[in-house]
Amino acid sequence: MTAVTNEAKLTVAPVSRRQALRSLSVAALAVAASSPVALANRQRTIRVAGVGTVYKQNSHCDVIFGKLLEGWRQNNGPGPNMEIAGLYMDQFPDDDMARELAKQYDFPIFDSVREALTLGTDKLQCDGVISVGEHGEYPYTPDTNQHKYPRRRFFDEIADTFESVNAVRPVFNDKHLSYNWADGYAMYRRAKILKIPFMAGSSLPFAWRYPSKVLPRGSQISSIMACGYGGLESYGFHALEVMQSLAERRRGGETGIKSITTVSGDEIWKAEQAGRWSRRLMAQALATTGETVDDLENRLHSKHSALYLIDYIDGTDGVLAMLDGITSEFTVAAEMTDSHDIFAQWYRLEMTAPFGHFAKLVAGIEQFFRTNSATAPIERTLLTTGILDRAMHGYLQNGKRLATPELAIRYRHSKWPFANQFEENFPTPMP
Repeated sequence: MTAVTNEAKLTVAPVSRRQALRSLSVAALAVAASSPVALANRQRTIRVAGVGTVYKQNSHCDVIFGKLLEGWRQNNGPGPNMEIAGLYMDQFPDDDMARELAKQYDFPIFDSVREALTLGTDKLQCDGVISVGEHGEYPYTPDTNQHKYPRRRFFDEIADTFESVNAVRPVFNDKHLSYNWADGYAMYRRAKILKIPFMAGSSLPFAWRYPSKVLPRGSQISSIMACGYGGLESYGFHALEVMQSLAERRRGGETGIKSITTVSGDEIWKAEQAGRWSRRLMAQALATTGETVDDLENRLHSKHSALYLIDYIDGTDGVLAMLDGITSEFTVAAEMTDSHDIFAQWYRLEMTAPFGHFAKLVAGIEQFFRTNSATAPIERTLLTTGILDRAMHGYLQNGKRLATPELAIRYRHSKWPFANQFEENFPTPMP
């Protein structure tokens, strides 16, 4: 691999009334107030190359790229000061939206990732790349039922393009890096080697939290539990990012994971009897949304539930509880080492269109593209990618502890605020 440089030149163009309105997000205003450079950058429209699997209504391409095209609420109101320069779509189902949107908003769709970044020239024609490998018709692994989305292929084609033109741009990868650790780590290493500013992850750390309080940096946490629902891989990833967004704030920062044990069925209750997870901590997490652990054994749909028991290198105990039949929210609770006080929060999402938590993610992506500084640490998602892959393999070996020497990953917490950290702003329902 050859060394390449990041020399994005954001041109200052005349700002239309629509562009001016779209630039006035809460996040952009907060940044502008604190930084003269950021104030100048507000006048710059970020040109984005989009790479995606499929663009259907309410798909991740829709709720991410749609914010660039149609505004935060996807109603042609204010939104990010970004535009789609070129788009590559891997699949075009009967209900595809990309081609009609391309006509409506006047952007080209290309047959290759390279062309989406270069617009068919020999130079990059974008200021940043958003890669969305989610939804679409792709196979699953035969044993662990992990969805084989082409995120590594997308990233490699992006990086190949960077190398061929001897320049790089910041890249955002939606959700976990890959369904398997080897590919995810390869993406991370190649980004480091080529000096590609790289960010990835879930929208949940950017969403609303209740109560709206911040876990003090340097907190001494003895144990932490996140509760979630849905697919053990697809939604389990989101729950892991919820847990890590708090766990990484503990004293010493993140130091990594030494082992993971996945339990399901009767092994869940055996693990509780062995003291490996706390019903009290689970109750505290669920209580943030008014849910309970009452009659847990009978209410839990064990066929689609599992607990990921996570041993951190620094001695912290972590548990991800995927609780089918018990909750339909994402919550977290952490117990402090000395006081045994509990810090608990609900990560609230807007679960109807236009799915406003993605607007908060897009605001973080825009800041990343303007500064080359990730608003969510890439190592967080590298770690959750590795945890999830091990946990899915551990599900087949119910109750067996799997050592994870590869997950000795150190990093510092994110400093980007969550949605309502400074003011209450949960969106009113769309008419």
